[in-house]
Amino acid sequence: MSASNPLSEKIALVTGASRGIGRASALALAKAGAHVVAVARTEGGLTELDDEIRAATGEPATLVPLDITEGNGLDQLGLAIHQRFGRLDVLVHAAAMLGPMTPISHLEPHHWDKVVALNLTATYRLIRTTEPLLRASEAGRAIFLTTGRVTRPKAFWGPYGTTKAGMEHMVRTWADELEQTKIRAVLLDPNTMRTKMRAEAMPGEDPLSVTDPAEIGPLIVELAQADLGLPTANVVFDRWKAAGTLASA
Repeated sequence: MSASNPLSEKIALVTGASRGIGRASALALAKAGAHVVAVARTEGGLTELDDEIRAATGEPATLVPLDITEGNGLDQLGLAIHQRFGRLDVLVHAAAMLGPMTPISHLEPHHWDKVVALNLTATYRLIRTTEPLLRASEAGRAIFLTTGRVTRPKAFWGPYGTTKAGMEHMVRTWADELEQTKIRAVLLDPNTMRTKMRAEAMPGEDPLSVTDPAEIGPLIVELAQADLGLPTANVVFDRWKAAGTLASA
């Protein structure tokens, strides 16, 4: 481990790694020395990520084309990580779905089910799968991406905000259960970033007016190393950027 590679020999699993914040997180962790297990549905996006990681580090990532709403697939992924690495040091759960921007009363049940499956149920299955692996780490760190919509509900954002609220409750509960272990979890609010989800939610917005996801990479690396307590408040990217320290984030 060195100042330039603070995560050398660490194993990091990133969901939603083919684009947006997941992609930026995976690249930043790899540049910090971690071996990245990159999970996403889009195989082409994973291949592009791997090319970028190889160009930056000289080392490949482990690519896992997987729809994480398939619980059995997550179970198999956990087994594969155990067999190959024996542990997991960092988890970044960035995969999420916006869902239709519509009044709750107009939402079709099958759309609701899809958002719940990805934003909420998959989080539970991911925690269930990775906890034994994180316990095997010297200091397991789990980073979950959330949203300010949890505390600031707004018309038409119901499925996304509701499922993220459930995810926050789940993560805080899980973190409390692990208080006596070396695993620490954190909820990270990236605020507005130039992602596909943001473009879907705000189609008329100038994408150059919002933050490039690459800017969140250093915070992800910092959280992966931080001596975290139990989550009592979300880490907010904008506050961290303005303050330059996690203590004020």
